[in-house]
Amino acid sequence: MIGNRDTTQFWDDHTVMVTGGTGFLGSHLVEDLRSRSDAVDIFIPRSDEYDLRDRKAIERAFADSGADVVIHLAATVGGIGANSENPGRYFYDNAVMGIELIEEARRNDVDKFVTLGTICSYPEHTDVPFSEDDLFDGYPEETNAPYGIAKKALLTQTWAYREQYDFPGIYLMPVNLYGPRDDFDLETSHVIPAIIRKCVEARERGINSITAWGTGDPTREFLYVKDAADGILTATERYNDGDPVNLGSGEEISIRDLVNTIADLTGFKGEIEWDTSKPDGQPRRRLDTSRARDRFSWEAETEFKAGLRETIAWYESNREQIIRDD
Repeated sequence: MIGNRDTTQFWDDHTVMVTGGTGFLGSHLVEDLRSRSDAVDIFIPRSDEYDLRDRKAIERAFADSGADVVIHLAATVGGIGANSENPGRYFYDNAVMGIELIEEARRNDVDKFVTLGTICSYPEHTDVPFSEDDLFDGYPEETNAPYGIAKKALLTQTWAYREQYDFPGIYLMPVNLYGPRDDFDLETSHVIPAIIRKCVEARERGINSITAWGTGDPTREFLYVKDAADGILTATERYNDGDPVNLGSGEEISIRDLVNTIADLTGFKGEIEWDTSKPDGQPRRRLDTSRARDRFSWEAETEFKAGLRETIAWYESNREQIIRDD
């Protein structure tokens, strides 16, 4: 069951800085946060005004907002292709944003700092289900390694700051997200929005096949974006330890079964061709989600097909605007 709202008074009279607050996850989180408290101030530092890779910009963000809680969602992200093409950028942007934000939050004596990590930080051949205790037992899958290592460095920083400065930081690792407002740009999107778009466009144009990357054999776990937002806010309210925490559904599906499910839900009747020249990525992903349940009484609640239907419906309602924005 998703966490109850008994602790929402936590937010009253706080000013919360939500980096990435206009993005896919951030927009849902801000909506959820506003529903929890009428007495919370929310500050969203927009990238055109506050470049979070620049310490001076971060200093201005704290000065302008007076934020005493920070939820750091902002990231430079993409699918396997985007990660492969931008390893340096993905490492630098994600490392420097987090490092500078955590340092400035320490200097401003915040009440809570929430860092969003990534399951791309796990070693490539981690035993399934992924336990948080295995995070440092090997090197990440190579296509995502620069991004994953940059994010994992922020966990080390949080631990170091806890030890030296008693820094109130927590670290959460959501599994692959999906849902309304996802990125449907085929150059940067992850697998679910990419396949939804391909299936819908093929159906509408009468195309009898689509192409999916890899072999279809790897497995993934997915978390509905509204569940992720709830998990992050519930952890912010209730969790105060330094141990990293997985956020996921605990359910595993092969990419082949995922693509077939999306094809069925979108009404695409054609063939699926697998481009095996493209990388598969990590062989398997499924999280041990017991720590979130045990430490702050949180579990995901959205049934996977229901979440996919909501995502498909949102895309079909907004596809004209998405195509214009491409």
